[in-house]
Amino acid sequence: MSIDLGGALEPTPHAAQPDPLRRGFSYLQSIQSANGGWHGDYDGPLFLLPGYIFVHHVTGRPLGETERSEFITTLRRAQNDDGSFGLHLEGKGYLFTTVLNYVALRLMGVPTTDPHAQRALAFIGARGGAAAVPSWGKYWLAVLNLYSWEGCHPVPPELWLLPRAAPLHPSRFWCHCRVVVLAVSYLYGRRFQAPLDPVLTALRQELFAEPFEAIDWRAMRDYVCADDRYFEPSRMLKAVNVLLDHVERRMPVALRRRALNVVLDHIKHEQISTSFIDIGPVNKAFDTIALWAAESHSEHTRSALDALPQYIFDCERGKTMQSYNSSELWDTSFVAIALAESGRAREFETMAEEAYRFINENQVLDDFDEREIYYRDPSKGGWPFSNRAHGWPIADCTAFGLIAALALGPYAKSPIGTARLLDAVDLLLFWQNEDGGWGTYEKQRAGRWLEALNASEIFGDIMVDVSQVELTSATIQGLAAARARLGDRFGLMRTHKVDTAITRGEPFLRSLQCSDGSWEGNWGICFTYGTWFGVWGLLDAGVKPSDPAITRAADFLRAKQCEDGGWGESYESCIRREYVQHPQGGQVAMTAWALLTLVRASPEQHREAIERGVRFLTQRQLANGDWPQQGMTGVFNRTCMLNYRFYRNYFPLWALALAEKNGIALQRG
Repeated sequence: MSIDLGGALEPTPHAAQPDPLRRGFSYLQSIQSANGGWHGDYDGPLFLLPGYIFVHHVTGRPLGETERSEFITTLRRAQNDDGSFGLHLEGKGYLFTTVLNYVALRLMGVPTTDPHAQRALAFIGARGGAAAVPSWGKYWLAVLNLYSWEGCHPVPPELWLLPRAAPLHPSRFWCHCRVVVLAVSYLYGRRFQAPLDPVLTALRQELFAEPFEAIDWRAMRDYVCADDRYFEPSRMLKAVNVLLDHVERRMPVALRRRALNVVLDHIKHEQISTSFIDIGPVNKAFDTIALWAAESHSEHTRSALDALPQYIFDCERGKTMQSYNSSELWDTSFVAIALAESGRAREFETMAEEAYRFINENQVLDDFDEREIYYRDPSKGGWPFSNRAHGWPIADCTAFGLIAALALGPYAKSPIGTARLLDAVDLLLFWQNEDGGWGTYEKQRAGRWLEALNASEIFGDIMVDVSQVELTSATIQGLAAARARLGDRFGLMRTHKVDTAITRGEPFLRSLQCSDGSWEGNWGICFTYGTWFGVWGLLDAGVKPSDPAITRAADFLRAKQCEDGGWGESYESCIRREYVQHPQGGQVAMTAWALLTLVRASPEQHREAIERGVRFLTQRQLANGDWPQQGMTGVFNRTCMLNYRFYRNYFPLWALALAEKNGIALQRG
């Protein structure tokens, strides 16, 4: 692959601004957006941009020449040396992403004689052709008329007509899974396919090992490339697929028509309630095609199409489709917290005021009308990952949005009213699960058994919004911060609820700690990230630093410190579910997470390790206050990695600020 996100780092000399905190915050101030937030690269997956290109092809909206050229350049840069495309930027080749990106290149006019196209096609052919792509690939190929819907296990829209109490009702699914199933069920129910054109006709012959007309499509349903498969299908999934196949063959036309109308209504609500952004880029693409299939010339469909570019971003590797419409609220909250922790908010007063303004303006103020009909939890008081327009608040984003608002409140000209801050507290309380933990967007709606029906083949943990260490820790931190700042305005009932919630969260966090003292992260790589959250959550729940759980976690991190003084963990940890050292040694973001953990655990006990980590960060800071780009830092659903553009900035600044407050000198040495 041409893009290298993990190259070896050499310290960059600098003379001006010897204070690394002042230098780092000056850099962040220089790139602060006009809206007060930070809008950067939230990239990594290589199956997203093809979807954007497919939507334009299906709907007859040709890409502009400049955009087309930039997309082609971005895809070529991401291609591995063997012709493949990984599931993410640093990953080994997947048939799934190689097929999608090859088709995308061809639809943008790249000829089969192009060397990049030839190498991709050779990779596809060596793995038996495109028929072996996982389910998400089969759906896309079917939409493009490059595959038969008969080659897909049924995704009947009638599932949405089941009684809500039914164990398999889609309302029980994790929201990201639910909305993808929603859109695909509409397209499947309609058997929608794009009209054939010369390029699609040619692709039918290029992609498969045998003539397109001779393929036994039903035999392809379980045919998945071994290199792509993360897990084997469960017996329960196989039984459900057989049952759905029998039902599909006997589905009454009137019932199908009714189900399609219900599903279309839910798709429209998802779009309206998210300002046509949709919860994520996958369902955004599928939803837009579903609307175009239903009513190609409606105002609603035009609005859906016009919102597509909100996912496009010019990042450090080129123009591409992001994993969300942005990560602005998430990033801005951490900048605000780091700035407040550093004690430099007065020095960077304008930056602090503008960051606070962004946080203020992007809190969700109301619940959605008829939210129960569309299976939505309350939203009032929450903060989304990106911005208010997106409309889906998340527990940890709400927690850190609340912490940031409290931290910068003393510096704000017009602080957020107490009632709105208490709305955030109440929403966090609502989201607590029966096990004492917190999930992402919603309260848990089904048992873990439902994961046995994961039909994605390539992702793990997609079916149920279960409690997780990061979400639980973040929420405890948010509730504890609110109790400290707003406790006199809680009232007896809310005070009791907050105390009880935190008390219930502590044993849940303990239950997730691994035998080696670490916690496994779900959204960052991986044990370094999870351990930071585990320790901070326990400490904010009132656990003493001398507690064995804290001691074991610190011992775990001490044992993983690299010779260069930093900490570095490979994304392979997420896939293998065991700690894997990064091949290039210390990584800036992971070093910051480890330092944040050790400084809070016991700065005196771990002083030597902390000082080495601080030197690692200060020596690698660039002259302009930035830090170099290294390897991937984020992950979702076990197998797909993410690049958070600003993790290399605010986490080191936060860690250095906390170290300085605890008597650690920050001068380079």
